[in-house]
Amino acid sequence: MVSTGDAAPTFTATVGTSDHEPFDLDDHIGDGPVVLAFFPGAFTPPCTNEMVAFQERVAEFDDAGATLFGISADSPFSQGAFREEHGIEFDLVSDMAGDAIRAYGLEIDIADLGLHGIANRAVFVLDDGGEVVYDWIADDPTNEPDYDAVLDAVESA
Repeated sequence: MVSTGDAAPTFTATVGTSDHEPFDLDDHIGDGPVVLAFFPGAFTPPCTNEMVAFQERVAEFDDAGATLFGISADSPFSQGAFREEHGIEFDLVSDMAGDAIRAYGLEIDIADLGLHGIANRAVFVLDDGGEVVYDWIADDPTNEPDYDAVLDAVESA
């Protein structure tokens, strides 16, 4: 599992838009702090709460020079609809193949809901060199991160 002090695993995926733009984490390292907010699934209540909470603070992250990404195993179509419905302005990254989810050690199953190979809720802040300077991994995927602690980590990165 990835933790503070580790080099952040890089990955490629797809941005959750109708254009299916490619995403490569390497393209964002060195442009200020990067926040990777992994979440289990679009349109679920805890995930909606989390992504909306990040959206409500997006100006603070922008002011701190950070780039924020939400990451889930949802399809780009689902993420695009989710962004539109909830006014999310930052990019959501579709990791349908689970490469990033596995690289960060976050793969979980919620068998009761028929969900397999999805991301546990977690947040990582990366500095300009690609080092993890903050990590939070939920003990329970319905828990939300401490948004002020994430912002503090960004401001210190």
